[in-house]
Amino acid sequence: MRTFFFAVLISTLALPGCSSIRDSRINPVNWFGSDDTSAATEPEASDNPLIPVSTGIFSSDGRRDDFYGGSPIQTVTEVTLERVPGGLLIRATGVSLTQGAYDVRLTPVSEDENPQDGVLAYRLEAMKNEDFTAQGTIASRTVTVARKLTDQELGDTRVVRVSGVQNTVEARRR
Repeated sequence: MRTFFFAVLISTLALPGCSSIRDSRINPVNWFGSDDTSAATEPEASDNPLIPVSTGIFSSDGRRDDFYGGSPIQTVTEVTLERVPGGLLIRATGVSLTQGAYDVRLTPVSEDENPQDGVLAYRLEAMKNEDFTAQGTIASRTVTVARKLTDQELGDTRVVRVSGVQNTVEARRR
């Protein structure tokens, strides 16, 4: 046993130093990848070097569907505008017709999301489980969502309007 242990120890220490097997798979230094940065390519102009490119087994390879199949919330109860550094936080609360609303979003009414006549309009929408139709209490059907806009995106916006199926609630900027 002692001879076997020393043989393994010597081969483990000797193999990384051998130049003939430097790039082979039996070299323990190469088992976990190399630090060779010469193979790195220059990023394209459209790529952000601060966002990592994920190429693992569980990565989605950048394929994402931009389709959102949410439907408007029944009633909008509250819209608040909170000043944050560099912009504004729009927080909207609403009550769904049934329980089980998820993936709640403020979707812009106009495609370009620009204010028209100083009014920035959104719809309060959520995905709903078609199998789950229990109505329940108001507290169990209440949903809240927030969206941050920068000062550049706000532009000359004076009023933020959030609409649901039954009503529309407005909040004014100060």
